[in-house]
Amino acid sequence: MMHRGCGGVGAHVVSWWQGSAGAALSSGLIAAHRMLPIRWLGGARMGGWLRRAPGSLRGLRRLALGPPFPVGRGDQLPHTDLTVTAEEHVDEERYYQLYPGHIPTSPLQKALLSAGSAFMALYNPYRHDMVAVLGETTGSSALRSLRDKMKHDPEGYQILQERPRIRLSTLDVTGLRELPDGTFGREYVRFLDSNRVSPDTRMPVKFVDDEELAYVIQRYREVHDLMHTLLSMPTNMLGEVVVKWFEAVQTGLPMCILGAVFGPVRLSARKLQILTTELVPWAVQSGRNASCVLNFYYENRWEQTVESLREEIGILHPPAICV
Repeated sequence: MMHRGCGGVGAHVVSWWQGSAGAALSSGLIAAHRMLPIRWLGGARMGGWLRRAPGSLRGLRRLALGPPFPVGRGDQLPHTDLTVTAEEHVDEERYYQLYPGHIPTSPLQKALLSAGSAFMALYNPYRHDMVAVLGETTGSSALRSLRDKMKHDPEGYQILQERPRIRLSTLDVTGLRELPDGTFGREYVRFLDSNRVSPDTRMPVKFVDDEELAYVIQRYREVHDLMHTLLSMPTNMLGEVVVKWFEAVQTGLPMCILGAVFGPVRLSARKLQILTTELVPWAVQSGRNASCVLNFYYENRWEQTVESLREEIGILHPPAICV
């Protein structure tokens, strides 16, 4: 039976920007980075002040110029309060921060983050921080669609209500290793061991301006390795591209589509042929045939065999190709 797939803060923020997100602008957006003072790219203050007036004028000036400094008599601006109290700053952060770690951003900030992270993700697909930023700043429409799909499915709705997390602190790794070969839990731990990955490496959500949608994309990230297990794909470039094709069809996230389309440019001619003739058609067909992968409470299915779970979801058996 055919299933329908899923359709598709601010000193600490400045330091973060100069780190991971600053790397994105260093290539492709460096001109904009030099033209706009870095504090314009700061966190909740800009996000808050851009949303209210007339306080936004003093907010923008403080962001661009920093704290008020002595000026010439002719340069004074009458009837304008250029100071922002610490109380106002704290109140604004509390008002706009929707969940722990949330960094409110304006449309301009999101556009800059999207462009910079996209460039860096294409330049180095293993920059998972850039991939995460790209997914958060471009996927609002797809995330709403995914959320609605989950709300209309009993198991998906339960996940939205209980909000389970897949982390080492929530997994009984020892118990999963003791499960029989072929069970979902045993094969998942085998995947983690073989590829030397950990569920704790998934980036926390920062830029999604909706608390429920933030969980949806967090859930997507945390089941990504489970998709590798079900699709029998390793974490090399070819395996990641195949999983991205499956996820692009399933979720409609622009980040997945970008990775699926541009990821193969790093592949050799032989692997590219295998990808286009065998793996992509299978991944696309499986993505279309499968039910929404976010509607499965995987934590309750560790003892289920991989084959039976694939069949239940609607994932076709992987082709017999060494990836």
